[in-house]
Amino acid sequence: MAPSAGYTSIPAFLCLIFVWATTASGTPKDIFTEELFIKPLSRGYVYSHFQFTTKWNASIHDSNTFRHYRLFPKALGEVLAKYGVQELHLSQTQGLWRHKFWGYPVHDAPPGAELWVWFKPTVKDIDRAWTELVNAVSGLFCSSLNFLDSKNTVVPQWSYRPQGTAAPGYSTFSYHVRYGALPREIVCTENLTPWKKLLPCDSKAGLSTLFNAFHFHDASYHSLGLHIRPVCADVDCTEEAIELSQSLSVVTDVISTSHTGTPNWSLRSLFGNHLASTCPVAAKSTIFVELTKNEDSHMYRLTPDPSSTEKVTRGPDQHTYAVYDVQSLMKSGRVLNIAATFRDPPVLLSVEPPPIHVHRYITGYGLDKGGISCLIYNNMVVNQSIIYLDVLPWFTRVFFNSLTVTNNGTRLPFKVHYVPGKDRSRPHQLELSFNLWPHSVTQVSFTFTRAFLKWTEYPPDANHGFYIDSATITAILATSRGYTATPQHSSCLESIMTDNSSRFPVRLHTESLLVSLPTPDFSMPYNVICLACTVVAIAFGSVHNLTTRRFEKLDPSAKKGILTKVKGFLSKLRSKKASPEKQTNNASHPEDTDTSDNQNELKNENSSAKSSS
Repeated sequence: MAPSAGYTSIPAFLCLIFVWATTASGTPKDIFTEELFIKPLSRGYVYSHFQFTTKWNASIHDSNTFRHYRLFPKALGEVLAKYGVQELHLSQTQGLWRHKFWGYPVHDAPPGAELWVWFKPTVKDIDRAWTELVNAVSGLFCSSLNFLDSKNTVVPQWSYRPQGTAAPGYSTFSYHVRYGALPREIVCTENLTPWKKLLPCDSKAGLSTLFNAFHFHDASYHSLGLHIRPVCADVDCTEEAIELSQSLSVVTDVISTSHTGTPNWSLRSLFGNHLASTCPVAAKSTIFVELTKNEDSHMYRLTPDPSSTEKVTRGPDQHTYAVYDVQSLMKSGRVLNIAATFRDPPVLLSVEPPPIHVHRYITGYGLDKGGISCLIYNNMVVNQSIIYLDVLPWFTRVFFNSLTVTNNGTRLPFKVHYVPGKDRSRPHQLELSFNLWPHSVTQVSFTFTRAFLKWTEYPPDANHGFYIDSATITAILATSRGYTATPQHSSCLESIMTDNSSRFPVRLHTESLLVSLPTPDFSMPYNVICLACTVVAIAFGSVHNLTTRRFEKLDPSAKKGILTKVKGFLSKLRSKKASPEKQTNNASHPEDTDTSDNQNELKNENSSAKSSS
């Protein structure tokens, strides 16, 4: 029987009530924006940065906040509420960002995995909360963050200050922060899949449809980032909001990957696809292309024409951006494939070193003593104050009296915070604060000795070496040359267009180092085990067979089984085949046959003669 009209109208009526209830409050409490920033680099490289920002007008300190969700992912909200997290910053990176040639990224990250968290003041046992949190985040993002234990976790004293709003005096007490890094962590599609599932549209619509794992992992550099912090909901900061920023940075070598060998690029060549949709729940969908160095030289031409061109003055420097409003361009129903065509012959962008860049390396030789040196370059005409943080594993026993900070052979004064390491329980933490001279190179160096590990502490590939985390340099610059980060109050790339700051905070990560330790000959135990097993198998096996084997006499008159009959039948067939071969052999040698006959006749004559006598 067909349902009546009254029953069919009830679900529709309930849907209308639900839609009215969700929209009756006016403006939604959470806003989602998706942005893409493209910047051509020197030597034919192109930097692409995806930025997905969710701003939730709710307080992170309210216990009732994480009970109802709309765009903010529930999986993250439960983790934040359970472990009392105020700020969480996670990065998973494959490759090294080269500051000397590429400038500064939007979010700087070291090779491997990095996690640093600020806990709420209400959390009493920070170490226990940190241990449980890293296991939860490890399972959420399919990574090995559960290896962040006390042996590679530190409490930074001056670095890694809170980036969001905080109560007075909160940032001066470093007890609430924990920092850990895994330089050997490999980033693959297993990390990309759970990361993009946190987006409201996943990778089904919007800028996330450009995600192509093959193109990302073939790039020279790619980094996944996730940042959660409390921010101001309005200009006067009368209300608090929660900001979730998900970023994906990729650096592509266009000349090497293109079939023509030219620096021309497009969305299809960079990501393997064009843009055909926008996320329905996104308030804004924008693509920015930096044209700062192209404005005067006109080295390349963008197609199609941008929606607008913005000139922004940040400090003493001026930047130019081409802005594409994706939502308005998608209304015509056409796909969007932004392309840059260089003139013929192509002219590449020149290398302009940033205000500060750094290089770190291992010194010494042999397997006894070694050292680390870090060269910090200051290309500005003024002094620059920086904070240097270095975390070394416990098996590199640092000599604190060997620490020096020099510039052109002259020792510089510095302020130091040093926490010595403990074997198998705590790493070495070295934190320095000093000034860089203008147009100079400052060297930070110290020596260490290598410890002997237990044979169970070596990894499967012990001869590969052991990794040392990247060092971190924190500074506040007075120039925005090579600077692409967003201002402090917002993570949206659109906020760059209205930034009137005069100071620009920057954080640089150096190379991760590889050090060799005294490694035993692991082949010797293997040889001993093989030799011992061989001796036991020969000696013990023979004795065991003789002492346990039972001999029984077979009765030929006993009734034979089916298996014995089959074996007898097969042996008869073999004997029949062998008898014709013997006959053919005798026929092939007639002389032997005659000789045997003559011998028989002689024997018969002799026997007859004996009988007659």
